[in-house]
Amino acid sequence: MIRVLLAADQALVRGALASLLRMEPDLEVVAEVGSGLEVVPAAQRTTPDIALVDVQMPGRDGLAVTAELRHALPDCRVLICTTFSRPGYLSRAMSAGAAGFVVKDSRPEQLINAIRRVHAGLRFVDPALAAESLASGASPLTDREADVLRAAAEGGTVADLATALGLSAGTVRNHLSSAIGKTQARTRAEAVRVAETSGWL
Repeated sequence: MIRVLLAADQALVRGALASLLRMEPDLEVVAEVGSGLEVVPAAQRTTPDIALVDVQMPGRDGLAVTAELRHALPDCRVLICTTFSRPGYLSRAMSAGAAGFVVKDSRPEQLINAIRRVHAGLRFVDPALAAESLASGASPLTDREADVLRAAAEGGTVADLATALGLSAGTVRNHLSSAIGKTQARTRAEAVRVAETSGWL
């Protein structure tokens, strides 16, 4: 049996996935959680073979959870399953240690196949997303530019961002200007929107 942990914030989606997986004779759902903070404790209790993890969850996002889970339970392989088919998410998920990436509008048999392949030690990436990711390339933002844009998404003045990030106002302005240029945006709000849509934040 392949033991699976489900982590998704929407109860209906989580329940539907659990029902789908339980129809397969070789799959067993051993835990279901709705928050990123619950994933590692639930995995430590139930020792799943596969963690099926959403990207956007309350408490902690799925990409951060992936890295934590790979550290806490190295034998548990992570398969990202999300609505957001963004190339930036794919790159960040693989960097965090995910073994696969599927989108929620995939056919059920594709998801089942992905779980079995990942359990067998292989990788699985949604083919359309893989092609899009290759075409779009890696994020052009530095880590610090991404940090500044994340802070900018919360609003506030340059002085507010500087205080929150422990930087000088001039440094924040420089990072914002660079990020705006790299995203080909006209304003910082537009730069945030472009970066979020691309999955770079």
